[in-house]
Amino acid sequence: MQWHCRTHKGVGLACADYGGTGLPVILLHGLCGHAGEWAETASWLSLPYRVVAPEQRGHGRSDRNPADVSRKAFIGDAVMWVEQLALARAVFVGHSMGGHTAFLLAAKRPDLVRGLVVAEATPQVDPEASTRVRAWLEAWPVPFTSYEQAIKFFGGNTLRAQVWASGLEQRNDGFWPRFEIPVMLGALKEIACRSYWDEWAGIRCPVLVVRAQRGVAAGDTQRMVARAKKARLVEIADTSHDIHLDQPLRWRESLEGFLSTLIP
Repeated sequence: MQWHCRTHKGVGLACADYGGTGLPVILLHGLCGHAGEWAETASWLSLPYRVVAPEQRGHGRSDRNPADVSRKAFIGDAVMWVEQLALARAVFVGHSMGGHTAFLLAAKRPDLVRGLVVAEATPQVDPEASTRVRAWLEAWPVPFTSYEQAIKFFGGNTLRAQVWASGLEQRNDGFWPRFEIPVMLGALKEIACRSYWDEWAGIRCPVLVVRAQRGVAAGDTQRMVARAKKARLVEIADTSHDIHLDQPLRWRESLEGFLSTLIP
């Protein structure tokens, strides 16, 4: 894996390049996430495909305090990576807020998108998003005194816990998140006050909607499939929001099946 660094409209951005050849696949992490959460997915996905995973503004190696955390800004960053790394027409795979960014990009720039995978994200307005995320983040015992404490806090020796712990930054006094809470809450403002069903209905590329059993509302994902012309739904049992980490084998089966339909 190698890292690409670019500056887009004054914001420093980083992107993990997992290599591979063939159809480009761009992996977009969710709020508070990082590129490393895709390492397991990329370990098999980069064999037949070209795989990259940007660290979105406000996260990880990208600038932590960007002035603009609008939906437009996140979309613009993703477009920049497509253009800078010559990845058009790519398949966008997005989890949570990354999925939200991905489907908005597909609606706005269909010329850049071959296919779309939206995991645990919907166009539905979520007025409780900021309150829910704030409560979750403020419950973290920051700074974590050790990597082992972080693993325990995030659920024990699981892939999910390992991924969340690996996203922390070690400092002299312990392990800290690689993001700022006010920035994360700012990125949720638009999602909390409006829906994006009109944009969703305008998507024309093939779409796979992936829902966790204990994830987003089933009615929302069913409506997504009904309103997009080329969408289908996969629901994965025994999963929570971090669907690609809870059930990596089922996630792989779903993703490989969909991607195989996009190969000429």
